[in-house]
Amino acid sequence: MNQDQFYMRRALQLARYGLGHTGSNPMVGAVIVAPGDRIIGEGWHRRYGGPHAEVNAINSVSAENQHLLAQSTIYVTLEPCSHYGKTPPCSLLIIEKGIPRIVVGTGDPFPQVAGRGIRMLREAGREVVEGVLEKECYDLNLRFMTAHKRGYPYVQLKWAQTADGFIGAPAGAPRLHISNPVSTVWMHRERVSSQAIMIGTDTVITDNPSLTSRLWPGDSPLPVTFDSPRLPEDAAILKRQHVLRMRGENILDFLKRLYTDYHILSLMVEGGARTLQEFIDTALFDEIRVEINPSLQLPDNAAGGAVRAPQLPADHAGYTLTLHSTTTTKGNEILTYRKTTP
Repeated sequence: MNQDQFYMRRALQLARYGLGHTGSNPMVGAVIVAPGDRIIGEGWHRRYGGPHAEVNAINSVSAENQHLLAQSTIYVTLEPCSHYGKTPPCSLLIIEKGIPRIVVGTGDPFPQVAGRGIRMLREAGREVVEGVLEKECYDLNLRFMTAHKRGYPYVQLKWAQTADGFIGAPAGAPRLHISNPVSTVWMHRERVSSQAIMIGTDTVITDNPSLTSRLWPGDSPLPVTFDSPRLPEDAAILKRQHVLRMRGENILDFLKRLYTDYHILSLMVEGGARTLQEFIDTALFDEIRVEINPSLQLPDNAAGGAVRAPQLPADHAGYTLTLHSTTTTKGNEILTYRKTTP
């Protein structure tokens, strides 16, 4: 590992501290290294609307080390911004502080940046090194990157199923408890990675979930469901401050509206089976997360009325579904599939 990779790994570590707090902004980390390989400043984007990683790193430099900025390198996981948004441009601040060398992990596809930050730095006579640990830096904000490149959110489908492929018990039977306490906490960690979470009308009626991320620190995703007259007035999600509703449009148009009207870059679809299957059948998903409880199986006399799990696509045109990761927790297996297109 060379020196630039070493400090970029530290910047990646810092960036991950922002998980669940950055909203539609990416997770970003920054490290400032002075001559003699001495770190004099570090920072990450802590919360949506707050100072960016570069600002926090520069502000962390002590008064006695300020003069070293003009001799230092700043490592940033994502291209510094070049526009006035909720905060001033980070590229301009780097220039004003006299930092001569900037190492960038990956470019920013956000239309108001998209190479402008790097160009601003170079036009000011700064040395810019691009693509250090580029894949790691890109994958850190895969949802952000995907949404801005195509104009609708990154979609993650999620369900938990029994060993024999069911996600719900027959009507009137006790609710199936497929997940275990640890995997439930992990699921809440997944929730804070998404800005919005969607369930169908039947799931609202039968399960009445709150769809919060109460078991993991971070912002709870905005609840999304269908605009149906069958929604109970006392449904838990309707007590949330904002609820987004799908109003008779097709899935792609709805996803585009989430992006353009609400700046939603990531959507988790948590159920029910019919809603999940519709996303699969229309190929409007990026990732599928399936939890399997191998020790739970419905008796033969109950399986008839139970709710079957969605079916993974077997034959598909235009994309490839690959197993990305496998994890086991307290006996339950969690499989993550990702869709890739040529």
